[in-house]
Amino acid sequence: MFCERIMGNPNRDNEYLGKLQDYYADYRSLPSYAVIGEMLGMASKSAVSALVKRLMLAGFIEMTPDKRLAPTKRFFERELADFPVPAGLPAAANDAMSEALSIDDYLINRPSATITIRVRGESMIEAGIHDGDIAIVEKRPAARVGDIVVAIIDGEYTLKELGRDKQGFLLLPRNPEFQPIRPREGLEIYGVLVGLVRKYR
Repeated sequence: MFCERIMGNPNRDNEYLGKLQDYYADYRSLPSYAVIGEMLGMASKSAVSALVKRLMLAGFIEMTPDKRLAPTKRFFERELADFPVPAGLPAAANDAMSEALSIDDYLINRPSATITIRVRGESMIEAGIHDGDIAIVEKRPAARVGDIVVAIIDGEYTLKELGRDKQGFLLLPRNPEFQPIRPREGLEIYGVLVGLVRKYR
């Protein structure tokens, strides 16, 4: 135990990484070597240095030109279970994790053309889009009928399904309490919904 406290334990690197991820979530920066040692209960600078070296070799952190620790893209990956979770009957429990998932990689194909928009209102609840959700929108000048789009209609932004009938294009809510919207002056596609983020707590 004394040796582990001085030198750190490589078998606990996932735990240490988790604590660094929590720290980054709170402060948007990585702690100094001294703070890492205090936070992880390491009594020597060499133990902290060894941990940092291991995390760098694994690709989770890097050193900036001004000698500060910084997260890499892999730092933000999260474990992805190798089993689906059915929404119906329970499945057998299994703690196996087979791969890592970066939320950005999963949701965003074109970072330079992608923005996030907070949803307001309940006009799209039957499409699973609720008030307060974060819409991941890829900016595009055109869309297909049936796409959920952010459109500029008569000078105002809205999130709706793109529809078309004999009279032309229109925007369709996915809530029976709301009426379709037909442009009086113009309809411009700002982007297409490619993902959705919802925080429950």
